[in-house]
Amino acid sequence: MNIVHQKMIDAIIQKAGKVCPDSLALIGLYGSVATGDIHEKSDLDLLILINDDHGWQLADAFLLDDAEIGYDLYCTSWAMLEEDACCNHAHLSKLLNATLIYVKDPEAIARLAELQSKARALLASDARHEKAQNAFANAKKMFADCFLTNDLAQIRISAGAVICFLLDSVMLHHGCYFQKGVKRTFEEIALLDLAFDMPAQCMAVIQSKSAETIRAALSNLMRSVQDCLIQPKEKAIPSSEMLSGTYEEMFSNWRNKMQEAAEQNDLFSSFMNMVSFQFMHQELAETLLIEQQNIMECFDPHSTVSNAQAFDKAINKHLEEYKKAGIHPKHFANVDAFVSHYQRD
Repeated sequence: MNIVHQKMIDAIIQKAGKVCPDSLALIGLYGSVATGDIHEKSDLDLLILINDDHGWQLADAFLLDDAEIGYDLYCTSWAMLEEDACCNHAHLSKLLNATLIYVKDPEAIARLAELQSKARALLASDARHEKAQNAFANAKKMFADCFLTNDLAQIRISAGAVICFLLDSVMLHHGCYFQKGVKRTFEEIALLDLAFDMPAQCMAVIQSKSAETIRAALSNLMRSVQDCLIQPKEKAIPSSEMLSGTYEEMFSNWRNKMQEAAEQNDLFSSFMNMVSFQFMHQELAETLLIEQQNIMECFDPHSTVSNAQAFDKAINKHLEEYKKAGIHPKHFANVDAFVSHYQRD
């Protein structure tokens, strides 16, 4: 840390003593100066941790003409640091790597350590996979934006957001976070030993010259990251407790509606009923060892009758899962028989 940086830090401490003596908790150093990845035009990354809103007076942004360097003295509140500790992104060096160079409030050290422990524990736990999936979900939203406009500039902006979220996603999935600057991003990604060349796929997006090629390159990147995030799940053998009622629910929700759609040649209803069945089946198949079905492969846009037949075939296959689990669908001759049984239970 050079004399210019030291003078800035001293100025922050002195100003805090004058205008907000109880606001400054501590100051930490992170970024290129802390990691040694410094060059002659490096700025200064400081964790200026403040206790209250009065502390925002310590923030400033300015240029030094003699050095031709811009600086941003940015304050961080406890709420912001607590949000970082939730690991919703992978840029956690400010929280986890800051070297303390000034402490005004000794109790802040313990509080900071608790947040660091929380973040490290989360990154080491299975909860990190949910965080990675959330980042991927955000990438999908921005990915969709690339198809909702033909403005090349806006597509590039959305593509940049997609890349950022995907980088966060793979880092969090592996329980890691970015510890260095943007220029070292690909070096840190390389340490993950991914099954695909993420830097190359990111660059394919960046080097694309048209909306079509950006979208195509992004699609490849999205698929690669999605495959990377897949977590094998242990599936349970279906039991009566887990499976009972599902066949009856499927029959109630869609069987007669499929028949009605066939009779009235209502293609929209036919399609939506099959989609709903597919969603329910996939949800069950994610946790239970049942035969995978893809009813939408059988969807016929020209024949609602064929769709009704495909549905009957699919729901009968689900009935076979009932038999394997020793379950019998609930049948009653009439409503009186049901009421008698229902009230007896």
